[in-house]
Amino acid sequence: MNLLARTSAVFVKDLLSEIRTRYALNALLMFVITAVAVILFALRGDTPGTIVLAGMFWVVVFFTGMSGLSRIFVSEEERGTALTLQLVAPPGVVYFGKLAFNVLLTLVLVAGVTVVYLVAFPGFIIQTPSIFFVTLLLGSLGLASAATIIAAIVAKAGSRGTLYPVLSFPVVVVLLMTVMNATIKSLDGEPFSTAVVDFVVLISYVMVMTAGSFLLFEFVWKD
Repeated sequence: MNLLARTSAVFVKDLLSEIRTRYALNALLMFVITAVAVILFALRGDTPGTIVLAGMFWVVVFFTGMSGLSRIFVSEEERGTALTLQLVAPPGVVYFGKLAFNVLLTLVLVAGVTVVYLVAFPGFIIQTPSIFFVTLLLGSLGLASAATIIAAIVAKAGSRGTLYPVLSFPVVVVLLMTVMNATIKSLDGEPFSTAVVDFVVLISYVMVMTAGSFLLFEFVWKD
């Protein structure tokens, strides 16, 4: 079996497990609804500007992701299947299979948050869709890449619940600042060319994070 087929097998395994348990999806759904409801109560009918809306959007995405993306390796440790996975698949196959699943989960998350924001916040109007959707794609890839390696690290620790967000924020702070800036431009209706620098930063982040995580993963996974 070639590497692509083995990577796909890891991805399908996680996908079928999630379809069966729906743990991550339920956690993401409940967190999004709760977070948006709290924001609506705090605003008390006020209409925030695009800067606040963009910031709140990615804050909800980040903290919602913290509640679901960490399960990718923690569930293996809890079920006692991590050792079996180490024996049947090389580290690179496991990493990219898990990364692909986290990318899918993150895309579902940002799509859900986008729908909720469009319904809940009248001021959340996407005036430059091209900027917005490229930002969502690159932001999802970056967040999933960072979340995957951090999940592998915290899965080996005892205090997993508290350690994951503590490690995640310093790693993704540059990503969050960049996607917020690009999202503001999409809500303000600025032309696509104004977000090119943001996209270059995001693409660089994704490449560096993915390559660095791949090189580090074998040592984390087999520790």
